[in-house]
Amino acid sequence: MDIKKVKIETTAITRNLNDLDAQTGNIYETIVLLSKRSDQIAIELRDELHEKLKEFSGINDNLEEIFENREQIEMARSYEQLPKPTLLSISEFQKGKVYYKNPNKDLGEF
Repeated sequence: MDIKKVKIETTAITRNLNDLDAQTGNIYETIVLLSKRSDQIAIELRDELHEKLKEFSGINDNLEEIFENREQIEMARSYEQLPKPTLLSISEFQKGKVYYKNPNKDLGEF
């Protein structure tokens, strides 16, 4: 999924908890699921940004060059304007794009 192309409303939205726990049957399980997916998205974004920023690092960088690199600043700003990983994980979950499996439920425990 291309995170940069996802359109998500970033204003405060009241969510119905019954809608969130409908798939799992347990709101706490849903929250853990969303948290784990949010962490995955955050790691993907961080790694992608670090890879792109590596292009700007050089051996002979001095302090003045670091502060004057406009391309690097614009790239960082574009990542700051992306929706938060939590919002992305909720959106994916509600659209049914998150695969999850609870091994304890298969055993009848949980």
